[in-house]
Amino acid sequence: FPTFPEEGFAEKFLRKTRENPLVPLGCLCTVSVLIYGVICFKKGNTRRSQLMMRARVLAQGFTFAALLGGMVATAVKSRQ
Repeated sequence: FPTFPEEGFAEKFLRKTRENPLVPLGCLCTVSVLIYGVICFKKGNTRRSQLMMRARVLAQGFTFAALLGGMVATAVKSRQ
């Protein structure tokens, strides 16, 4: 595995995002849906709040699948 000893947080984040762009996208979607669901709950719109919490679970599942897919792709690439 390659090491990047002089790599800072920003450089590492950008490198990891380029390697697997779906994980940050999934995280952003999960947080967005969560915030919107909490706002709907606070306003008293329980039906929309429940819908957003279900959408959050789906977004978390997508993020987890993207993370696993990226790990598998990296493992396969390193074996070749």
